Amino acid sequence: MEGIEHRTVEVNGIKMHVAEKGKQGPVVLFLHGFPELWYSWRHQIAALGSLGYRAVAPDLRGYGDTDASTSVSSYTCFHIVGDIVALIDLLGVDQVFLVAHDWGAIIGWYLCMFRPERIKAYVCLSVPLLRRNPKVRTVDGMHAAYGDDYYISRFQEPGKMEAQMAEVGTAYVMKNILTTRQTGPPIFPKGEYGTGFNPDTPDTLPSWLTEDDLAYYVSKFEKTGFTGGLNYYRNFNLNWELTAPWNGVKIKVPVKFITGELDSVYTSLNLKEYIHGGGFKEDVPNLEEVIVQKGVAHFNNQEAAEEISNHIYEFIKKF
Repeated sequence: MEGIEHRTVEVNGIKMHVAEKGKQGPVVLFLHGFPELWYSWRHQIAALGSLGYRAVAPDLRGYGDTDASTSVSSYTCFHIVGDIVALIDLLGVDQVFLVAHDWGAIIGWYLCMFRPERIKAYVCLSVPLLRRNPKVRTVDGMHAAYGDDYYISRFQEPGKMEAQMAEVGTAYVMKNILTTRQTGPPIFPKGEYGTGFNPDTPDTLPSWLTEDDLAYYVSKFEKTGFTGGLNYYRNFNLNWELTAPWNGVKIKVPVKFITGELDSVYTSLNLKEYIHGGGFKEDVPNLEEVIVQKGVAHFNNQEAAEEISNHIYEFIKKF
């Protein structure tokens, strides 16, 4: 992790841990997903930080070395976007290039919705804009489609999933999630974490994930637990209520979207149809490119690290 520096900053009433590389140049801001950390962007921070950019990756609220509020309702889209806007202010810039994955990507869409003037361009990984259905609350819609044991349904009750994760242990949970290549909606075994996201959890790690990488994640989540990350899911319905004023809004920021073809997000919730059938472009008129990576799964920023770094650079250098 040569040349990556770490500091703690105060933003929006919380202490936030930030990793960064590159002192000068335009800021590229990286937002991680669940259950991850700044560390998921280690390859991209190194790459972009060496290409004349200032690469900045926080641990989001509830994760790693950033403060974790105990209240579930402190993890709404407004809290998290508030943290990020305060971070951009603290960096002393008007605009950033945004790169985000998974839950970071969901927060990225809200950031583009609420404060588009702060985002020069957005490279979005894995999760496209989730179009708000004014008639159906988000989790209710997912539950109707996939039932009680769909992972997002199972994540709703505070404390319950944490207890089930504790039964199998942090190391297993991290390995189970990071190595999954299961397509389609993740459905959990009844009443337990069990094999969770990945019935085929391997004994040996894939080439892109070292034992040291896994150990870093495990060390941080052993300390914090998973509650902070799970609380993002517990606010899906509240976010739906709070964002009613933005129903039908178009995202005008220039966007490049990249997903792995084996990503469980891409292969569920009718998102493939939305992405390729015109809906996504309708909601995001400046969607400039959609890339589907062959043979790549959900954690494409780690699995196809160099390719992702190149995609980011090729897009942002145009602005």
